[in-house]
Amino acid sequence: MRRVHLACVGGPSTPFLDRVVEGLRQAFTALGHDWAAAPDARTDSFLTTARLHEPVSWRHSPLFVGRKQWNLTHKPATYALVHATTAQFRDLVQHFERALARQPNDPADFALPGLAPKACEVLRDQGMRGGTMMCVARLLQSQAKSLRVLLVVGDDHPVEAFLFDLAGAYPRIAGGDDRRFCAEAALRIATHLSTREVTMHRVQGAPIARADWQAAPAPAAMLQVSRQLGERGFFTKMVRVADLVDVPALTDVLAQQYSEGCFATFDPHLRAQVVTVTGSSQPVQKMSIVEDDLAVIGEVLAGGHGVAVRQVEGLRNDPPSSEAVEFEGIDAELPRRLPPPAFGIGEPLPVVRSKLHGHRGVAGYDPRTVEFVPLSPPYYDYLVSCSTEAQAVGIAEAYRRSRALRDPHDPRTIVFTVLPGHGMLMVEKWLPGRQPFEELIAAMDSGRIEICYGVPQGWMRYEPVGAAMKLRLGAAPVDARSGETPAATQAF
Repeated sequence: MRRVHLACVGGPSTPFLDRVVEGLRQAFTALGHDWAAAPDARTDSFLTTARLHEPVSWRHSPLFVGRKQWNLTHKPATYALVHATTAQFRDLVQHFERALARQPNDPADFALPGLAPKACEVLRDQGMRGGTMMCVARLLQSQAKSLRVLLVVGDDHPVEAFLFDLAGAYPRIAGGDDRRFCAEAALRIATHLSTREVTMHRVQGAPIARADWQAAPAPAAMLQVSRQLGERGFFTKMVRVADLVDVPALTDVLAQQYSEGCFATFDPHLRAQVVTVTGSSQPVQKMSIVEDDLAVIGEVLAGGHGVAVRQVEGLRNDPPSSEAVEFEGIDAELPRRLPPPAFGIGEPLPVVRSKLHGHRGVAGYDPRTVEFVPLSPPYYDYLVSCSTEAQAVGIAEAYRRSRALRDPHDPRTIVFTVLPGHGMLMVEKWLPGRQPFEELIAAMDSGRIEICYGVPQGWMRYEPVGAAMKLRLGAAPVDARSGETPAATQAF
């Protein structure tokens, strides 16, 4: 945690929201952070307000015009506070439940204020990925013109709130005591702002010759597994901002598209990881990639803000996915060993062969062949998002504790972790007779690891049910008779 600087720039509001903003001001200052009415060179975030179903024009959104309006050289984050009464929130959730249940989907169900005509397709895919709350998130982000939204639900006082981000997180903050509620909301926002993005990759070394690239086995394996994962519905479609909301193409403010998920495999010929590229600079459908959608990465740069990248002759050479630092960080924390003799490789390589990250959850797994490595406790209370240093550090810490990857005699071949509010990351070892990703695909197909659409938004654990380990959410005890937690904790 660090001291953060917020600027409250206001926006369309309600008396209820005004009270919440004042409570947040008191909470932030009590925690030692700075709160100002005018942004300056120190500002980490704009805090603004918006009203439900009253779309904010991009011309009045701090996300789009704040830097120019206040003559800033940096780009502060933007948080928009939106108020919904308990009846409005219930109606909104029920509306999307009915819309997603209707088959085929009716575009009229998604014709809500602030959404573009093609929003039906985006919300349908997002709803299939994360349920009704993903639809609520994308609607509020579109209406408020902000990627980060704090939806506060209540009539006279906050009953609950949900903190939405770009990746689809929506952790719940309980109401009841206004002071405690505002302190919790402030601490979660400060957690977001205390980390930094790790996407400042740097090209290093001579380009890889085209002949060496064509001789490497990893590119073909990457193209093949992309389609295999697509057939299994592992990735959602790329989100095109123009399909969701009508805003200008200001690339320094907002990417025009976002693709979800990333995968990589270590190539023994190149002695490096081959990874998918970011989907924010060029359209990338992760379920049907081409050669130009691949990049070659090396070690984490000094300072941890990105990775070394080797360009490849003949490719477009877009930057790698934001998970690149996470992937390299895992290898840096684990030993290198000689692969099994069947590979014919005479030098130590990372113990992890292939990695797969997706905005999915894991409902259960077979502990005989799969190991779960939890994150450190703070990550379940105070969520951080993709492409941040905090998440990269947390993932590396989790994999450093893996017994299956540290003990060469451990029979488990797959290790995974779950990132609350975000997704999952699983890896495979080097296995004789297996192609890259073959063990991961086989485990998904056989049910040894059960991929689900919902992603936990906080505390979670796995409990034994017969021979398997099954997901349990929240801190509620497991019923000894049914093996289930109370229904209230079952919702993602």
